[in-house]
Amino acid sequence: MSAVYSDLMSQFDIRLTDSTGDELWFPVNPTEISIRRDRSLETFQIMNLGEVDFPYGEKIKEISFSTFFPAVSDPSFCRYPDIPNPQLTMNKLNTWMSDRQPLRLMITPSEVNVLVIISSHNSTFKANEPGDVYFDISFRTWREYRVRTLDEMNGGSLAEARPDLKPVPKTYTVQSGDSLWAIAKLNLGAGSRWSEIYELNAGQIGPNPDLIRPGQELVMPS
Repeated sequence: MSAVYSDLMSQFDIRLTDSTGDELWFPVNPTEISIRRDRSLETFQIMNLGEVDFPYGEKIKEISFSTFFPAVSDPSFCRYPDIPNPQLTMNKLNTWMSDRQPLRLMITPSEVNVLVIISSHNSTFKANEPGDVYFDISFRTWREYRVRTLDEMNGGSLAEARPDLKPVPKTYTVQSGDSLWAIAKLNLGAGSRWSEIYELNAGQIGPNPDLIRPGQELVMPS
């Protein structure tokens, strides 16, 4: 592979780290990195699971590049001297791709610092460069998603688990010396609204709105 790189790419470091902290620092920078972005809403049907919804927003990014793992370190193009074994490193990438667990991809000093999965990985061996492994690799940024089962789509547990979006009524605990007029003035901005508080709490207060007791929890108008 040619040792001629642009000044910009020669300054980059590309690192891939799994959840255990095992890190791969790519020894040779690619000549270019491709990043794809789109915006859309996608719904996928997954057999035996149901629908997977991706909300509106920036579509999953695709990040890809091509480079190689050299068998022998060469300071003219290697980022560091103690480079990993090419075949063992390829095996690690294959394992990570099979696991489909999120990995942390960092390209410094750029702003790329994202969770990804390896979506494709192809390697090439050249007869005149024994031990070197050339490869193309693509990543898709990881996004947590919600899976709806067929039962849930038919009104099962999904409906039961759906959070109650109705507002929770505001309450006020009566203190010693309080009156409905004073409570309305303090909490609603107008003492004249005391009757609204009474209407909501008449069953608890009783027939006389002037007789409220400390410790009573009154429901307040919205």
